[in-house]
Amino acid sequence: MRALVQTVSRARVTVGEEVVGEIGDGLLVLVGVTHDDTAVKAAELARKTIELRILDDEASAVDVGAPLLVVSQFTLYGDARKGRRPTWSAAAPAEIAEPLVTAYVEALRGRGATVATGRFRAHMLVESVNVGPRTVLLEL
Repeated sequence: MRALVQTVSRARVTVGEEVVGEIGDGLLVLVGVTHDDTAVKAAELARKTIELRILDDEASAVDVGAPLLVVSQFTLYGDARKGRRPTWSAAAPAEIAEPLVTAYVEALRGRGATVATGRFRAHMLVESVNVGPRTVLLEL
């Protein structure tokens, strides 16, 4: 699993005309799943995410109660090393990815996090105002 974590002053996800997820100061997390990922990896990635000292004064989301907006992003496993057209073969199919993204979100909530989400398999408009900017790629 991969998570691209960004500090934001605000972020939201819109599907059509509906805002499906929105946060203020916190973390925008784009999550990608590959074929051999498991619920154990999802829980470990959630722990790393919420304890990541990326906020002001080296605080973590768990330290300050910062909310997270989690958006599934299969393109994190895109590979464009050969040519100009990325291949998505390393990304897990939706049937594998969706339950693992859900497990990741539930593991965050189980650690006390306030979590908003995008909508799986939807065409989403993701808006964010990055702070810092601070962006970290976590991978298991």
